[in-house]
Amino acid sequence: MAVQRLENYIGGAWVGSQATSVHRVDDPATGETLGETPLCGADEVDRAVRSAQAAYPAWRRVPVEERVQYLFRLKQLLEEHAEDLARTVTRENGKTLSESRGSVRRGIQMVEVAAGAPSLLMGQALEDIATGIDCESLRQPLGVFACIAPFNFPAMVPLWFYPFAVACGNTFVCKPSEQVPFSQKLCFELIHAAGFPPGVLNLVHGGKEAVEELLAHPLVRGISFVGSSPVAEHVYRTAAAHGKRVQALGGAKNYIIVMPDADMGPALDAVAESAFGCAGERCLAASVVIPVGDCHGEVRRGLVERARRLVVGNGADDGVTMGPLISAAHKQRVLGHIERGVAEGAELVLDGREGARGDGNFLGPTIFDSVGSEMHVAREEIFGPVLCIQPAGSLEDALEITRRHPLANASSIFTASGKAARTFRYEVQASMAGVNIGVAAPMSFFGFGGAKGSFFGDLKAHGREAFDFFTDRKVVISRW
Repeated sequence: MAVQRLENYIGGAWVGSQATSVHRVDDPATGETLGETPLCGADEVDRAVRSAQAAYPAWRRVPVEERVQYLFRLKQLLEEHAEDLARTVTRENGKTLSESRGSVRRGIQMVEVAAGAPSLLMGQALEDIATGIDCESLRQPLGVFACIAPFNFPAMVPLWFYPFAVACGNTFVCKPSEQVPFSQKLCFELIHAAGFPPGVLNLVHGGKEAVEELLAHPLVRGISFVGSSPVAEHVYRTAAAHGKRVQALGGAKNYIIVMPDADMGPALDAVAESAFGCAGERCLAASVVIPVGDCHGEVRRGLVERARRLVVGNGADDGVTMGPLISAAHKQRVLGHIERGVAEGAELVLDGREGARGDGNFLGPTIFDSVGSEMHVAREEIFGPVLCIQPAGSLEDALEITRRHPLANASSIFTASGKAARTFRYEVQASMAGVNIGVAAPMSFFGFGGAKGSFFGDLKAHGREAFDFFTDRKVVISRW
């Protein structure tokens, strides 16, 4: 992949940017410069939005059965280029190839579900709501939507949004993370090959200025966002103040409760993979494990043993089981969290700083024990391979620990007790809950999104809720 300056995709064509500022994109494992992302300003964002708006009236009138044919073609192209896309994700993000392949597969599943729009867009009807009067409820598109995507799943996350939006009859502007632009560059090359009409799907690069323009642009009807909670709240407040629909998926501090009756081997395998998979850079990663009762020692020993077996290195290399962090700056932030945890008195039982090699953004898995809820490492989203152990005396004590935290994205329990599992699923506040599951990630045909400070909005991502977010309900009452 030669060093290159990225272009925008607007109106069905690749267009060079006039931006004077760029973000340099480096391979997080090797430091090799891969390219430059133009930090586009308001004018270029406006051009992309107006292209989408110009395409909307004709696209809205294309029958849904015809609209999804473009998605079927896109799905086939994604299947054919899945390995290229996975290797692109690994090179710009650092994930292992197996992790990248899994994320690409989940993205393709989103296109599959969106292609079910002819059934999933159906409304409701009832005749004779009064004598000679019938009523029907229809779903109709709204116009231009946009997404602001994160760095951690560069191929998958935008596919949570734009297949559903265009299947519903809307047009779209995608702004990928400036840190990982190449995955969406390849996706939009495939979109172009699939033959979508010009302007239906647009790609514009940029940073904060581009985001602010999308949030305020009068032609954008709705915004989808994934990122940290402070930014998610800003996106929600700003876009909502400009009259837009918003689904802003924020940060996480995910708790996993391990009961003494759990099948401990598979449970600890799942917890370790949840905590250290994707180098901990995912919103469903295990952040805090809560061993209940007398299983504390077994949980601690088992997690340390599994973490020590991880092979940290370039995600493209065979045998590597954990890749680097996204950037040198993010590595320093994670190191700062570790130093803060040590200073506050958490017991550092596995120090990942020993694996912080200088030739890449590498950091080894880190485990703290004897963590209290008031500690920085227990409160803050670290977004790296750092796992805290916070023991509890009972299931109720464990649930109370989770309730005290302002974030509630995902949470899981490992147990052989149906009673404990039901109590957990009934009382846990996180909107994505797992029973004997390490990563409580819903499939593409179910909704995705957290609770409390982990989500801002009403309708969540993908699944049936996507068809509600990207359409308006119109009720028609008729008498003839």
